[in-house]
Amino acid sequence: MSREASAQAAAADSASAGTPARSAGSAPPVRTTITVPDSVSMVALLGSADELLRLVEAEVDADVHVRGNEIAVTGQPADNAFAVRVFDELIALLGTGQGLRPDSVRRVIAMLKSGGSERPADVLSLDIISRRGRTIRPKTLNQKRYVDAIDQHTIVFGIGPAGTGKTYLAMAKAVQALQTKQVNRIILTRPAVEAGERLGYLPGTLSEKIDPYLRPLYDALHDMVDPESIPRLMAAGTIEVAPLAYMRGRTLNDAFVILDEAQNTTAEQMKMFLTRLGFGSKIVVTGDVTQIDLPGGAQSGLKIVREILDGVEDVHFANLTSSDVVRHRLVGDIVDAYERWDATRQPAGSRSATGAPSRGARPRRQGS
Repeated sequence: MSREASAQAAAADSASAGTPARSAGSAPPVRTTITVPDSVSMVALLGSADELLRLVEAEVDADVHVRGNEIAVTGQPADNAFAVRVFDELIALLGTGQGLRPDSVRRVIAMLKSGGSERPADVLSLDIISRRGRTIRPKTLNQKRYVDAIDQHTIVFGIGPAGTGKTYLAMAKAVQALQTKQVNRIILTRPAVEAGERLGYLPGTLSEKIDPYLRPLYDALHDMVDPESIPRLMAAGTIEVAPLAYMRGRTLNDAFVILDEAQNTTAEQMKMFLTRLGFGSKIVVTGDVTQIDLPGGAQSGLKIVREILDGVEDVHFANLTSSDVVRHRLVGDIVDAYERWDATRQPAGSRSATGAPSRGARPRRQGS
């Protein structure tokens, strides 16, 4: 039981003799009662029309009944204990001032099922930055570990599928570092790689052609910094958004540097970028090795950098998976479906060392 929640749960007498055992030979079910503190709204805990309660009931292997501010859970002791932990974490989250939503309930349950040592309430209540009443926080255990790694290491690689918050959380940490004067500037960069479309056929100047490739970085920035101040900060060099090619020959001191879409860097570009690191700086590299758009089957610098930097101190690789997707729940299902489909198409010899299918449809150049 958490000290924040102050929920009291105690094992009670066995359920009535008329309650059937769950399976032959199993112990009779017992009842555990959770007393919700008066300071906690039952509507906030259970949801409108008991929407959140039904979510919990679907995920726990016990019967749940509510009467007043008491929640009675009837089942096997281990199942009861799990249900009590779920409600305890939900009550603790409410105690931090957060409202409960179906997605947060699902994440609490998923974290408890994963068996990690971190408490879901601690993970989901970690504030990074706040603006106009909106707070950016990690929403999964892996996201929390990713954010912690950014605090603890000079170079961090965030690798995972679309929608896992790799870039968004890195941007939030960059803004936090600027606001707390840990760094003097933020540098955001992406390789301008054509994803099936030709840059040369786009209208406008070179800058106008490149801007669409950097637009996702601008969008995230507008979520975290007052939009009216962004032109001033960019004019002063405090925030810079530029293609990766603009990094060549520079030394980046006292900066928080983010390389996004790093799967579209070559091995040479990745080396060039990492060696821009200066004193007082931090680098975060994000990418998805399943969405490589390099032409001609060129080797991705992100796919080989783990092997190259293995054992190098103060470099960390954070892996995010489909379970960390924080977009619509279908995005995670889509990611899993594509992984299964790729697995059926790729011969065993073409898989990477991590077990992920390689992009065998694009032959590599000789000697690459």
